[in-house]
Amino acid sequence: MDDIRILMVDDHGLFRESLSRLLQTSPGFKVVGQCSTVSEAVAAFGATPADVVLLDYDLGEEQGTSLFAELRQRQNSAKVLMVTAGMTDAVTVRIMAEGAKGVFLKHSSLDQLLAAIQRVANGEVWMDTAALKAVAGSRERSDGFERGRPLTVRQSDVMRGILDGLTNKEIAQKMKSSESSVKAVIQELFQKAGVRTRSQLVRIAIEKHSSDWLHA
Repeated sequence: MDDIRILMVDDHGLFRESLSRLLQTSPGFKVVGQCSTVSEAVAAFGATPADVVLLDYDLGEEQGTSLFAELRQRQNSAKVLMVTAGMTDAVTVRIMAEGAKGVFLKHSSLDQLLAAIQRVANGEVWMDTAALKAVAGSRERSDGFERGRPLTVRQSDVMRGILDGLTNKEIAQKMKSSESSVKAVIQELFQKAGVRTRSQLVRIAIEKHSSDWLHA
């Protein structure tokens, strides 16, 4: 299996260098570039393709979120994982809506970051526990959004497992249930959210049902 190609975009040089060295020594990961601004990141895309972008929200005089528009304009398939010291509830909701595949807080461990990068590279969504709570506490809603039906206790347990990045088997073990039962509940969640994949389900849960589906 090919290494996951990583582009780092952060205005703190020491952080970039330190994290780059740690990632380079981790099997299965390859840092293909380091940038401090969005314009540098755009130039880097033209030179070296990346699978995952580790993007800081605060890049000094600019916000990292401006990179999303550049990626869409260039139809670039790189997936973005926000790696940040922290963001407000409203910003967390907005960056997920703009296309981020997850939020990772800088004080978390390297092992957690490697897991987050792996999941994002595989097309899944990663939400740091603190970031997930921030989203759940946010009251922002899209104009005209109609509140959906609340989840059952069982559906909530499965949803929480999905948000934690667990497999169906791991969710079943945690719930002391069968894997087939978990799959059936996931299909219920798909139907309720009007989606077909786990990543779409997570996005809908975060963007539109943060207060009624994501209670702790």
